[in-house]
Amino acid sequence: MIRTWFTGASGMRAQQWRLDAASNNLANVDVDGYKKDIAVHKAFPELLMRRMDDDGVYRHPFGSADLAPVIGKLGTGVEFNELYTDFQQGEFKETGSDFDLALDGKGFFTVQTPWGERYTRNGVFHLGKEGFLETKEGYPVLGENGPLRVQANNFQVDKAGRVWINAEYAEDDLVDRERNTWGDTVLLDTLKIVDFDLDRYIEKQGSNLYRATDVSGEARIMDIEERPRVVQGFTEGSNVDPVLEMVHMIEVNRAYEANQKVIQSGDSMLNTLINQVSRLS
Repeated sequence: MIRTWFTGASGMRAQQWRLDAASNNLANVDVDGYKKDIAVHKAFPELLMRRMDDDGVYRHPFGSADLAPVIGKLGTGVEFNELYTDFQQGEFKETGSDFDLALDGKGFFTVQTPWGERYTRNGVFHLGKEGFLETKEGYPVLGENGPLRVQANNFQVDKAGRVWINAEYAEDDLVDRERNTWGDTVLLDTLKIVDFDLDRYIEKQGSNLYRATDVSGEARIMDIEERPRVVQGFTEGSNVDPVLEMVHMIEVNRAYEANQKVIQSGDSMLNTLINQVSRLS
C-alpha cells in the first residue's frame, strides 16, 4: 500500500509534465516557426511476480533456477525521460513581404546573438537601422560570409538561399561577382542554413531560438543539394494542432484524477488495516 502512494504520485508528476508541454504548445500556436514539445516518460523496471510455494526449483552447474510460472507484472510507476521537440513541417502563410522567408524542409536559419550563433525556423525578418537583415529582436541574419546588408525592394532570395541585390546598389567589391540571368542583379551571399547530426537534442533558448548541445553536435552548413527550399514572401506557421493539444489536456486531466484516486484508495486501505490490527491486539 505504501508502494501505491509512490506509484500514484509518480503518475501524477508525469501528467504534470505532459500538461506543461501541452499548455506551452497552445500558448505558442500563433508563433511563426514554433515547434511543439512532447514529454516522454518511461516505466520503472517491472517486478515479475511468480506464484509462491510452487515446486519448480531445479539445480544446474551454475546454481538454482526458478521454473515457477509468471502470473503477472507489478508496475512501480513512471519517471520523466525527456522533453523533445517535434520538427514536423508547419504550414506556409503568404505575407508578400520580401523580408519574410520560409524553409521547406529540414534546416535552420543562423542568426548572430550576444551569446554566439543561434538557430531558428522563424523567418519573419525586417530591415535594421544599419541596413542589415535582422530578427524582430534585432539579431542579424547570417549569410555564409557574415551579416546580410540589403535594401528594401532591391534584393531577392532564390530557392537555394542565394541572396541577389540590384547591381546599381552593389558595393564595388560585388560588381564583378556572379550575375543572375533573370535580371541585372549581383550575388551578395548565400543564407547560412545549417543542420545537426542529432537535431532532436538541440536546446530551446527562448525567442524561438535554438543552440547546439554536446549531444546534437555542432551546426554544419548544408550543401546546396541537400538544403531545404527557401521561399520568399512566406512564413512558416507553428506545427501545433490546437484541437489535438486540447484532447491531450483532457487526457492528462483524466489520468491525473485516476492516479489521485489510486493514492486515496491506498490510504483508505492502509487506514482500515491499521484500525483492524489495533482492535485485534
